[in-house]
Amino acid sequence: MLLSGNDIVVLGRLADPYGIRGWMKLQAFGDDPLSWGNMPVWWMARAGESWREVALKGLKAHGDGLLVALEGITDRNAAEALKGVLVGAPRAALPATGEDEFYWADLLDLTVVNTAGEQLGTVAGLIETGANDVLRVVGADGSERLLPFVATVVLAVDRAARQIRVEWESDW
Repeated sequence: MLLSGNDIVVLGRLADPYGIRGWMKLQAFGDDPLSWGNMPVWWMARAGESWREVALKGLKAHGDGLLVALEGITDRNAAEALKGVLVGAPRAALPATGEDEFYWADLLDLTVVNTAGEQLGTVAGLIETGANDVLRVVGADGSERLLPFVATVVLAVDRAARQIRVEWESDW
């Protein structure tokens, strides 16, 4: 089964192989990634490719990270070939977000405007730092700003208007 990128919420990225039996480290893009183990299938794709379904064989915490095993990936070489592949799930398979909660995919491409009404750019990505997530905002001129995704900076997210209002000066 193939799905378009609009149907999928990206959950994370496959990282380095772990061991010799096809397990891989998973860079998760969100909270509570162990709950994703309740989904029997995930979807995989490299950027720009169509998503394809893959059965989940295992997901477990290991140290300060996560390990994942996928159907058909049985050795280190197969796992190495998947390094950098995105994993996701259809939005319908994911739990609804609460008030003031967002999937990272919901924030991508939103316009960032400060309290003075100046457009700072659009959200090109997010970075997980451990302390808090960080919005990577790219301006029309190609400049990049990193804004902490915390309540003192992010004042409002209006998905319908495709806009994030922030307390951040244009010259910071």
